Amino acid sequence: MESTVTIRDQLADYLSEQSMSINQFADRCGINSGTLSRIVKGNQPIAMSHLELITKGMGEVEDHFFSLYVDECFYYSAPTWRRLRPFMIRCAELGRMDCIERMVQILLDNLNNVPTLFEVSEGLFEQGQWQAAALLYKNVSASEKYQYSERLAVCQYRLFRIALGDDQSENLRAATLFEPYVPRLDEADQLDALKHLMNVYYSLHQWRKMDELAQELLRLAKIRYDLQYNSEGRFQKEKKPEKPLCLYILYAHLMRSIVYEECGDYNSALDLVPIYTDGSWIQEESEEVKRTLAQFQEWGRANTYLYRLLGGQSEVLPDYVDYISTRKGEIFTALSNVIKSANRYSWNVDHILERFSAYIPYRVHQTEFGEYSQQVIANQYASFLAELAEYYLHSQRKEGIYYILHSLEYSTKINNEAIVIRCVDLFEQYRHIAAEAEKAQYKLLIREVQNLYGKKNHNAVSFM
Repeated sequence: MESTVTIRDQLADYLSEQSMSINQFADRCGINSGTLSRIVKGNQPIAMSHLELITKGMGEVEDHFFSLYVDECFYYSAPTWRRLRPFMIRCAELGRMDCIERMVQILLDNLNNVPTLFEVSEGLFEQGQWQAAALLYKNVSASEKYQYSERLAVCQYRLFRIALGDDQSENLRAATLFEPYVPRLDEADQLDALKHLMNVYYSLHQWRKMDELAQELLRLAKIRYDLQYNSEGRFQKEKKPEKPLCLYILYAHLMRSIVYEECGDYNSALDLVPIYTDGSWIQEESEEVKRTLAQFQEWGRANTYLYRLLGGQSEVLPDYVDYISTRKGEIFTALSNVIKSANRYSWNVDHILERFSAYIPYRVHQTEFGEYSQQVIANQYASFLAELAEYYLHSQRKEGIYYILHSLEYSTKINNEAIVIRCVDLFEQYRHIAAEAEKAQYKLLIREVQNLYGKKNHNAVSFM
């Protein structure tokens, strides 16, 4: 059946071809016959619920008439959000971005539609329909690009969240574009935005930037906490952040301790442990707060072992291993730290690797903060594989070549240039251990690296 100008035309053609009356089709699709008659005659707009029933009654796929329904909403009846909103949501669910794009372009001819479009995009974001939400956020942002508005800042915040993925260079780009909008956000959103930005810079190993954001998070969280709990005017009606306020204060201290750790200042990192494990000042009372404090206290105990371990105190290794052995969600991270220390101080930790071999594959772990940041874990895994490669190669073991190849492949996937170069350097240093088959696989991976990075890494990546 060929397409005609309107949905009504196609419905009339269908009824004629099937020799079916309006009453018969009404019975089939479940629409009142009087309503269906008015729709066919053009005396009543087609509601979204009617469109679904008509499409099903004709035996077509659900989005068969969606392109024509855009015309129906704007050109054959007066546009109304009672139809446009559910239609946009259904388009998002079925992946019809083309229809959403057409509707948005028409709606933005009248800037009075911007607030409602923003509300729809927020709903789509909450439902996990991020592709459609991003389309709306971009258009709303474009309509307000000359306005110093909170709505524009929220759009940029959502686009930043949506853009985060495995590609580290894209994550950096998203963070750089978004960061100037942070001060325009509501204070509650600023706390969450700073937390997400910190996770990006954590995965990128930009410790100075991470420390700067941690200090800003600490400043804002303390001010808000003091106003909330230690002043006469309490903020009962203020927008709430995603997590209890106390968590942001503890998290800022934790992130600062990680910065010290990564910079090799383990004593300063240790000094911060009592600060983010102390809950005596917390006035909030809820089960979530109790779980949050328990999580930070667990991290504090583990980090006390860790900072001593990274400082070269091998005597703490058995206690550290016993401690993390009952905490499955922390075992992979602990293994990464054990291997890093083993490489730094030439320790033999074969027995630990054998004991926890099941935890070496990549996996995501859940904490009170939610799942560990995707970017942080992906980066940590690629780095762990490189550390593991170096550990085996130090003792001239062939397993190291396998882990170089695995790390190189994974680092290329997440576009982590520093680990890619480290893997290439390791392979060149220990290439005498590699079998011919592994050398061939290495050549293929190097070609992929060259294709991804282009000429800028030509000097850093050598060829066999």
